[in-house]
Amino acid sequence: MEEAKRIKQLPPYLFARIEKTIEKAKAEGVDVISLGIGDPDRPTPGHIIDKLCEQAHNPENHRYPSSVGMLKYRDSVAQYYKERFGVDLDPKSEVVTLIGSKEGIAHISLCYLDPGDVALIPDPGYPVYGIGALLAGAESYAMPLKAENGFLPDLDAIPEEIAQKAKLMFINYPNNPTGAIANDDFYRKVIEFARKYDVIVCHDAAYQEIAFDGYRPPSFLEYPGAKDVGIEFGSLSKSFNMTGWRIAWAVGNSRVVEALGRIKSNIDSGAFQAVQYAGIAALSGPQDCPAEMSEVYKERAKIVIDGLNSMGWNLDMPKATIYLWVPVPKGYTSISFAEMVFAKSGVVITPGNGYGEYGEGFFRIALTVEKERIEEAIGRFKKSIGPLEF
Repeated sequence: MEEAKRIKQLPPYLFARIEKTIEKAKAEGVDVISLGIGDPDRPTPGHIIDKLCEQAHNPENHRYPSSVGMLKYRDSVAQYYKERFGVDLDPKSEVVTLIGSKEGIAHISLCYLDPGDVALIPDPGYPVYGIGALLAGAESYAMPLKAENGFLPDLDAIPEEIAQKAKLMFINYPNNPTGAIANDDFYRKVIEFARKYDVIVCHDAAYQEIAFDGYRPPSFLEYPGAKDVGIEFGSLSKSFNMTGWRIAWAVGNSRVVEALGRIKSNIDSGAFQAVQYAGIAALSGPQDCPAEMSEVYKERAKIVIDGLNSMGWNLDMPKATIYLWVPVPKGYTSISFAEMVFAKSGVVITPGNGYGEYGEGFFRIALTVEKERIEEAIGRFKKSIGPLEF
């Protein structure tokens, strides 16, 4: 039973490895505090659950859904973009429903990449960007995200021959794993680069609604010319605590949206309509949840930052996302530090090199456990991890 080459080339998925580590430790009686996976711990708002239950009883929703999504759902996405960002979208041609943004991010490479083509991938970055390119038989070119550049890729450093072969560019702000945000000049430069080299920009905006102290992350599509060169992936997972519901969207350039819908029609049968109705309830109903969760994550981030800074780190408060990106102390690699922390404290952190070569030297903390457990985790750090050098 010989596996295909594309499967043999796939690395073990980072978070699947973390889940196995946690399961093994729990079976051995360890009180594990996992700061490893960005899975919101708070429940989905009640009005969204109520809408799902109501629509799950409707027999019309028990049949195959449209692969591109109900028009009512796509219309609610378009309305959200109009009200939140001032962006006009045609729900019929510029919006496609996704079974979670991860699905769309993986499938977009199958739409546009052939063997020999290049995808420009942020490094460190969400592993699925590169995995999608690999499954399409294409090559990935890492765009380093370095602290000295504010964790923005240096587009001028991309070699001309790579830029000429590139067909997709993935960007993601607010960023996972670094927590960085992007400014107006960066987005304008991305659009200029995409026009020059005929590259499709794929902006992963999964963390668009989690931000602090009045900061409101923009949409890539707000910028002139953005819709000409790319699309944006949005999701209800983090903003409404709906990771398990698997409901999201891609919006923007109509040709790219159509191609994504076309490949979906041949691969999946669309999102359950009752879940799409729940998505409508999220987008068009009360918007307290994203604001409330932003305050929750801000409080948790402050606990971690204050605690780590008291141990010798020098961290600033991020402006957005549910993660903290932290340099490892001297004498450690990303993996050796994560392993030492877990062995001594039972606290799971994610080694930065799991997000790419340029993630080495960092670890990620997900702020997705209650503050009491975060305080417990920091207490264990202080008690069990000895003196550190920076």
